[in-house]
Amino acid sequence: MEVFALKIEDPGCFWVTMKECGPFVVDEVAYKKLNDEINQFYDKFYKDAHEVKPVTVEEGQVCVVFSEELRCWCRAVIKSVMYCTDNYQMECFLVDYAKYIFVKSKDIQVAMEPFMQLPYRAKKCRLYRTRPVTLRIDLCEETAKIVPAKRWDSAATWYFQNLLKASTRMTAKLCAIEDDTFDVFLYVAIKDEKVCVNDDLVSKNFACFEEAEENTGSSADYQENQTSLNAESLPLKIVSPALAFRPVLFQKKIPANLGTGLPVSSSSLEDAHQRLSADTDLNTVPIVKEVPDLPFKENTEVRTDKLQQCLNSDLPKTNVVEDDQQSSKNLSEERNLVFLSNKIEPSSSLETAPLFHELKKELTRKKFLGPNFTESYCWPSVARGCDVVALSYQGNDPFIYVPPLLTLLQLEGCYKAFTNKSGPLALILCPGWKKAQLVFELLKTYERCSRQFHPMLIILGQNKAAASSVKIQGCEVIVTTPYSFLRLFEHHNLFCRLCHLVLDEMEVLFSDAAGQVFTILDCYKKATASEEWEYSPHQIIAVGTHWNKHIAHLIKEFMNDPYVVITAMEEASIYGNVQQVVQPCVNSERISVLLKILDFTHSNPQKVLVFTNSVNEVDAIHEALKSTSIFSLKIHKESNSKYILEQWTEKYNSGSPVLLDATCVIHFSFPSPRIFGQRLHSLSDNFSNDSSADQEHTKARSVILLTENSDCHALGILRFLQHAEAEIPPELHDFTAKMLEAEEDKKFSRPLCAYLKAFGICKNRTACPDRHQINMQMDIPQNIPDKILQAPGCVTILPLHIVSATNYFGRIVDKEKDQYTILAKEINEYFENPSNRISVKEVKALALYGLCEKRLFHRVQVLEIYPQEEENLFFSVKIKYIDEGRASQGLSCQLLHLPARFQCLPPQAVEFVVCRVKPIDKETEWNPEVTHYINHKIKGKLHEAKIVHALGNTAWVDQMVRITRLSELKITANEYNVRSEILSTGLGTDNPEHITQLQKLCGHLKLLDHAENLDSLSIKEDTADPENTSNAENMSNPQNMSAQENSTENCSSSKITFRTHSCGGVRQSKDVEDTTLHQRQCFHPQIKWFQNEETVTVKVEIASTADHKCEFSKEKVIFSACSGDKFYLADMELHQRILAEKSTCVIKDKEVVIILVKEQKGSWCKLLKNKNNHVSLDFEHWEDREDDSPFPGGTKKVYCTDAVSEDLVDSSEVSGTESDD
Repeated sequence: MEVFALKIEDPGCFWVTMKECGPFVVDEVAYKKLNDEINQFYDKFYKDAHEVKPVTVEEGQVCVVFSEELRCWCRAVIKSVMYCTDNYQMECFLVDYAKYIFVKSKDIQVAMEPFMQLPYRAKKCRLYRTRPVTLRIDLCEETAKIVPAKRWDSAATWYFQNLLKASTRMTAKLCAIEDDTFDVFLYVAIKDEKVCVNDDLVSKNFACFEEAEENTGSSADYQENQTSLNAESLPLKIVSPALAFRPVLFQKKIPANLGTGLPVSSSSLEDAHQRLSADTDLNTVPIVKEVPDLPFKENTEVRTDKLQQCLNSDLPKTNVVEDDQQSSKNLSEERNLVFLSNKIEPSSSLETAPLFHELKKELTRKKFLGPNFTESYCWPSVARGCDVVALSYQGNDPFIYVPPLLTLLQLEGCYKAFTNKSGPLALILCPGWKKAQLVFELLKTYERCSRQFHPMLIILGQNKAAASSVKIQGCEVIVTTPYSFLRLFEHHNLFCRLCHLVLDEMEVLFSDAAGQVFTILDCYKKATASEEWEYSPHQIIAVGTHWNKHIAHLIKEFMNDPYVVITAMEEASIYGNVQQVVQPCVNSERISVLLKILDFTHSNPQKVLVFTNSVNEVDAIHEALKSTSIFSLKIHKESNSKYILEQWTEKYNSGSPVLLDATCVIHFSFPSPRIFGQRLHSLSDNFSNDSSADQEHTKARSVILLTENSDCHALGILRFLQHAEAEIPPELHDFTAKMLEAEEDKKFSRPLCAYLKAFGICKNRTACPDRHQINMQMDIPQNIPDKILQAPGCVTILPLHIVSATNYFGRIVDKEKDQYTILAKEINEYFENPSNRISVKEVKALALYGLCEKRLFHRVQVLEIYPQEEENLFFSVKIKYIDEGRASQGLSCQLLHLPARFQCLPPQAVEFVVCRVKPIDKETEWNPEVTHYINHKIKGKLHEAKIVHALGNTAWVDQMVRITRLSELKITANEYNVRSEILSTGLGTDNPEHITQLQKLCGHLKLLDHAENLDSLSIKEDTADPENTSNAENMSNPQNMSAQENSTENCSSSKITFRTHSCGGVRQSKDVEDTTLHQRQCFHPQIKWFQNEETVTVKVEIASTADHKCEFSKEKVIFSACSGDKFYLADMELHQRILAEKSTCVIKDKEVVIILVKEQKGSWCKLLKNKNNHVSLDFEHWEDREDDSPFPGGTKKVYCTDAVSEDLVDSSEVSGTESDD
């Protein structure tokens, strides 16, 4: 029978609905009719709720509730009842949709009997006789066996869920029904291949088949009876599917011997699984179990056990990769190792976990299987209120500390001393806004089962007003970042009752914000040093995945006898100051190098463990040691371990060359990373956490023999040595450099890294899957007109799809004749005729089609075609709007045939990246608040921009300005600059190296010269030509922008220090004689001008002028002067020629007046050839001389711009000045 999955929890619990009709199956039409009748009835009587409201409610009761998500009334079963402040809240299971929802008791309606005749649509299923397995270790026999388990582990559940999601067709063979659960054999079709899910889980050692009751015996019997199931062993308990899942209130008693039971095929089933092969036999895995307090016991019994463990931790394996995969899936808690600074009794199950009852109940409801290995040690430590440092492979999971922290916060009596004070009880510091949001959502999820502690997520920018407006009254838990917390701390006292300080992902915190973190720790230490804290909790919790050198300082200066829990043994070895040594050698000379390392003297006895990957290597090393009279013991799977352990513990005379203490580990062959950690754990007795200890004189040592065959491990070894701050051989550096280069070459066909494009740098190139170098074929500019690339200047862009605050997709609008505007008009006119809307019968990938959206027709390209579901007439497709850049999912029936003439114009979508701005606080992604703000501000609006780089379909703009035309005043104005708007949010900061990094990346490629074509739109440096805005907004009347495109700027920012008003808007000339001016501290004065028929009067606003100099030429005036300790320079390239010999300069008290005599009489439409932010019209003289206006007849425009520079510090806003244009 074909089924469709509704909800998947694990192989032992999933819900399906039947897709086919049969004697015991109700079709979907009947359920649709029932749903309509239910909604019609309850919508009618909902106003008279008392008529259909139950008298009492209890768990297991059948009812009808309204689902906000589905927007309809549904049949449901009450699963749990919880008391809230003003009413009861019910957790209900929707029996027709397999969904859990929460509703208030007042919204529960009586389930009327006529609506309960059909069985539940959602059928609860489990895989027939397929049970989970786990690895059980026998400490006495020193073996491990796969045995049935009670719960499915996360790896099996994840694999099962992905298998079902990837399937295109799902069928089930019903074998039994027990306790309202269908036992089925489940089959899925994946890429035309049919797979039995039951067999697949068993073959991959995720599960085992449960034998019939008469054949089920001990675990030993289980190993001998792994035979395939057959129909003869089916259970006797079978009930009719017609009555299964029917509400208990309306079910009739069913006779034990049901004549119309489910027919069962007598044919044999397929062989379920095969015996495990000899080379991967997990039934004899050696012991790697470690008791919690092992590192601190020194008796002989424990030391003997440890030797056996570490020697057996790396047995011969024919396939290392296969072993790593197997261990990752089947590694149970018993096989994990832990290093503890204090003895802790782990809580391995949810029942014994130190959590309050309501939280346990909530976790059970969410199918939480219990704490993992790290959590089993961390939860008791945190729940005791002790300082905790935890390092684990799962150290970035906040569940390590959240449940026990919530339990502590329930103990209100602990915080009575702070009743009269305000502020948070707990502070959780996260490395970024994204992780802070995840932790906050986790707290909100479990807040409902605890007392109200009102957690707050606080992410603040550099806007001080936002920090001062934050209200924290009543908040007991703050989730934030170190930077945001310190900004908040400037306006609020946050330490007066702060008891719990959590450092989430502490290695990232110390790497990116060490100064800020230690500032917070210092304040916390001072706050808790007073007497009132003597009997109050004060706790620091630090969790992470890697050791950091600052953690030692954290433990020593700010913690009180902390519980250090490390389940990543490589990190434990760094914590224990194990000396890491890499010895390069040739593979054939490893034994001779080993003998040199083992150069024993009586005054320097050692106890060394040498690990290999094969029995042959063990034998060869043992013989070599014997030949040099070094006492050695060899142990492997085939050896007599009991005899060897006895030899290990015997005492010898002092004259014998005995290895007295295990102080060194030698990796003769390098293993997988997990096995490497297990090897290092054998040195845990000699770990020394004294951070001041010199590594050269530490007791424990780890030696890696690096050969030409270690290429697959070289990168991992290099990263580990860098992390451990150990000495790195030059050979390893050279070898890994070539490997990194080869890894980058493998990414050559990948897209260019998004971080590289957005910010000019990628922080983690090795882990990033995308390309970080130029691919000439892929990076040739696309969809960008050649004339823009050849003569770069101001372009008009239309952002249509906002990806982030600085990354958009949109179009370049042609100033003269926009081809897409014409095409879009033709497409919409064509499809307005219904006869032209021809649906596509056969959809092809990458083909172009038409699509109607909100009465507008678009060109789209099909990127992917999803498999068709049989209950649907149409299949889904992934489409891309080729002229906008966005992608979405739609149905094949929505696609329309697109005539060839509409496909000729290339795709118009271009990716735009705004340069020189990045998120604050070393964030790698933009805060959603900034993206939302920019999206609302710029989407669908024309902007003027300057393209400074172009690669592939990406154009970098610097800068991007929205220009508004004020038709009544006949002027245009810069409404806003996108980069300035981002900076104004306080969540963005300057990124001066962005363009420089892009230039380094592009190297020899011919790029747009940023130095010669620096943004003429920058409010700091220049303003856009207002005529361009009117042209963009009125495409029917395009005008020439050559003057704008040819404008350039060449102010050497590397030599001039900008203060107050920078001289960035000045066009520097190569002909300036006094080049020393450019190396001085330079300011540009404010200038106003007016004119008559014969002269132009320029007023330079400088008071108390000294050492002035004014040079005239036919096309230029250069004025310089000093005022106080400031040097002013105005280099003005004039719009028209003057008579230099007749022009004069007059110095006055508060200003300098320059009279320019025109070469030809008449009105000038502007003063300077290039626009300057500090030059404006003198409106007082202009109003007095309206007849002499430079804009005769009212046909010319008065051009103005916001005189607000992005880098001004003396004034926050100066508006209304007129730009000289």
